[in-house]
Amino acid sequence: MTMNISLIVEIVLSVLLLATICYSALLERRLSALRKGQDGLKDTIAQLNDAIISAGSSMRMLKSTAAGAAEALDERIARGRGLADELSLLTASGERIAERMDRSTPSSSGARAPIPLPAALNARLEALKPGAARPAAMRNVR
Repeated sequence: MTMNISLIVEIVLSVLLLATICYSALLERRLSALRKGQDGLKDTIAQLNDAIISAGSSMRMLKSTAAGAAEALDERIARGRGLADELSLLTASGERIAERMDRSTPSSSGARAPIPLPAALNARLEALKPGAARPAAMRNVR
């Protein structure tokens, strides 16, 4: 009977040892799959990091390009405003010349009152006189 109990204990221990070995093999497979998943995740994270760096570089290039375009547009707007000022000055000058021509020709309606110039045009005329200091808005006008 001592032998039977000892044999039973050894069989139970062998079965438990076999179950432990099987469970260890199963656990090893799961850990291996987890490690492979981690390696894939590391690769994905590295690719994502590279994409973020590339996007940041592209954004910096886009920002500098937009700044250059804005600067060129500002220059064109300033030049356009200067030309518009010059055109309004020429128009006012033409109107004054036409008014003088009307005054020099006799007419039945009598003398007409002179057309007053807007304050902006008066300032522009003063700035164009020789020896006058040119304001910042007039520097682009040639």
